Amino acid sequence: MPQPESTQPEPAQPEPAQSGTNRPEPAQSGANQSGTNRPGPLTGVTVVTLEQAVSAPLCTRTLADLGARVIKIENPRGGDFARHYDDVVHGMAAHFVWCNRGKESVTLDLKSDDGRALLHRLLAEADVLVSNLAPGATDRIGIGAAQMAERHPHVVALEISGYGTGGPLSSKRAYDMLVQGETGVCAITGTQGAPAKPGPPFADTSTGLYAAIAILGALYERGKVRSPEAGGQVAVSMFDTMTELMGYPLTYTRYSGVEQQPVGMGSPAVVPYGAYPTADGQTVILGTTNDAEWQRLARDLMGRPDLADDERYRRGPDRVVHRAVLDAELAAWCATVPLADLQAKADAAGIGNARYNTPAEVVDHPHLTARDRWREVATPGGPVSALLPPPVYAGRELAMGPVPGLGEHTDAVLGELGLSAGEILELRERTIL
Repeated sequence: MPQPESTQPEPAQPEPAQSGTNRPEPAQSGANQSGTNRPGPLTGVTVVTLEQAVSAPLCTRTLADLGARVIKIENPRGGDFARHYDDVVHGMAAHFVWCNRGKESVTLDLKSDDGRALLHRLLAEADVLVSNLAPGATDRIGIGAAQMAERHPHVVALEISGYGTGGPLSSKRAYDMLVQGETGVCAITGTQGAPAKPGPPFADTSTGLYAAIAILGALYERGKVRSPEAGGQVAVSMFDTMTELMGYPLTYTRYSGVEQQPVGMGSPAVVPYGAYPTADGQTVILGTTNDAEWQRLARDLMGRPDLADDERYRRGPDRVVHRAVLDAELAAWCATVPLADLQAKADAAGIGNARYNTPAEVVDHPHLTARDRWREVATPGGPVSALLPPPVYAGRELAMGPVPGLGEHTDAVLGELGLSAGEILELRERTIL
């Protein structure tokens, strides 16, 4: 998803905010205005975020799931544009519902001096700032790395960008698909001559999760040195994240001189490894990752000792050379066996296997049902089903707060800063809120 163009023009210098050196101790309750009242590992941590789309919102939703208080600053005129991608979830967008539970929405016009001054007052009480605005936007509104180091040294300030700083692409717009194409991801996805972008927005999601990891590391360091002033500036780019995840193909090509070609639902590194239709119209996914597994697949699963004994197929690199032959043999065998029988045989032989499912089938997946992974989350349009966060803490279930309406928590949060109802009304009449 896009790393958005900032909606804010060049601002005047905001009024100084309090230094944060005498910040009150954070509340030890897990409660916040978003309605989350279940404590978690990050209870007491306050995050302020200027975010759009997926990467930063997934980062901060992860922190919210872990118990942090997340205050999402949105433009009063429409807010996070991911709110409007579609309206399939009780009038809300699926992307937004997915990435924004457990947050408090506060509307501020950061074009205005008053809006920026209120932002700095929030940062004076915060532990973390997250942003994924367009290149240069944080500097223009007074929260760039150098500005944060000077005005709010206690805050862990993390900025997500498309391409990082200092390179020829640094000023370019960065969308998930663009970054995946730039970093070679699409070239190793799909089939030869027909490249494809992976379905999930991996550049966005992986960057958001790396950002969350970086924040946790910075918070740990701050706690370790026991200094409330030990914040720090952290940068994570989508480009760097995806080149990191391209580690295997980049390393292979650098040292072999060979660009491996994509093989659809398979791997250029191992054979057999792919999807094969079964006798009952289903599709099984079978994988071998070493020579011993190949021997079990050929002998015990397929009943083909001739393939197992054939010197052409004994070693992994040799099987890759003969991919077409082995895939054809395995496909012909799979086509004679119903899926359930095939999976039972594969399990007995110690061969990794799975059923090819569509998203509609995963929604009702029996493994999710048996493990009670679905929960109800409130939204402005009514309750929705959401999956529990992946981390499973023994004896504790992580928080899954409501999805906020645009500006739903503005009055309450500004009231915490000491603004009176009259002052808030006056700001709203001036369209600052």
